[in-house]
Amino acid sequence: MEWFEELDQWTASYLPDLEMTAEEPMSRHTSFRIGGPARRMAFPKRPEQVVLLVDFARQCGARPLVIGNGTNLLCPDRGLDRLVIDLSAGLTELEEGQESGTIRAACGVPLARLASFACDLGLTGLEFAHGIPGTLGGALAMNAGAYGGEMCQVVEHVHVLFPNEGIRLLTGEEMNFRYRGSLLTDRPDAVALDAVVRLAPGDKEAIRAQMRELMGRRKASQPLEYPSAGSTFKRPVGHFAGTLIDQCGLKGLTVGGAQVSEKHAGFVINRGGATCADVLALMEQVRQRVLDATGVTLEPEVRIVE
Repeated sequence: MEWFEELDQWTASYLPDLEMTAEEPMSRHTSFRIGGPARRMAFPKRPEQVVLLVDFARQCGARPLVIGNGTNLLCPDRGLDRLVIDLSAGLTELEEGQESGTIRAACGVPLARLASFACDLGLTGLEFAHGIPGTLGGALAMNAGAYGGEMCQVVEHVHVLFPNEGIRLLTGEEMNFRYRGSLLTDRPDAVALDAVVRLAPGDKEAIRAQMRELMGRRKASQPLEYPSAGSTFKRPVGHFAGTLIDQCGLKGLTVGGAQVSEKHAGFVINRGGATCADVLALMEQVRQRVLDATGVTLEPEVRIVE
């Protein structure tokens, strides 16, 4: 019996109310709008469903891939012979925390919604996150940041599901946050379920004005009108990836439907009909030409899924 047939039988018996689809195009679930069909995709609505589903998926060889908004993913054109678990559809609880100045959010909550919720409560510290398109879960994994702010500055603690260990409550320090990484990138089999962030009191109008200003800067400098996965390469020590790519004259470089943005060289965009193969070929050309010209090796920030 194939793993997905075994999974179908198990979910029918133990999680009959779980929404699950077959051969679901990943292009519908990634900001790049690229990717072939996932053999199975599940849309849990409760943490208990996630716990049970992840556990059985590993037992049957489904190789679970947990995603949010798919804003940092590049998926293969041939599709994924694995189970994709989308937390953005159902794990979206958001509320004030038990302690003053805190907010508890499930990891499927969009980061922009979390920032707006904080603003409505008169809490400052998440203004930088307002324009980041991913979910809280992805932001925790990558220690998402912009304009001088990072998730590590506000995370109080996180509930994390570990295979064969169960759920543990980790402090921000225990999450091992660093530039575009965390415990969750060290342990890709672990799944963040929810988190509490601690913020400071602030003036609602000042917070809202700051969010508008940062969004305006983002719109002016980034190619938000095209599908992409955000910054394609990590920031090399002592450099900026976009600046190096621009200095090498690579703005506008194109492979198939993929292009180095003419607006911001740090972005590879989908101009229309781009495939995963197009993006990978373009990224390799950029990496090699920057290395030849500057001696600096660019590392992908986009997560390449297999």
